[in-house]
Amino acid sequence: MFRRLNKGPERLLTIFVDGAPTSARPGDSVAAAMLASGRIGCRTTAVSGAVRGPFCLMGVCFECLVTIEGVASLQACMIPVREGMRIETKCGNRTFGT
Repeated sequence: MFRRLNKGPERLLTIFVDGAPTSARPGDSVAAAMLASGRIGCRTTAVSGAVRGPFCLMGVCFECLVTIEGVASLQACMIPVREGMRIETKCGNRTFGT
């Protein structure tokens, strides 16, 4: 379902999602990098535990909340990847702060 339009030269960065090394391209958002690696879920809901993932990819829906470098509740679709970035998926309620 998700694929890149431009196959261009492969210069890859390494990010860590829940501790697992994951390849990403410079310019990818965290959400795009996660989707490209096959990860569709960013968080689970507090009540039912249903998996939620990127929906709008433009910062409107807040379905892609993750913790990045210890900062909770960031929108994965709005943050560009950086080499060595550490991302944690979330379980349950939104939390604010660290």
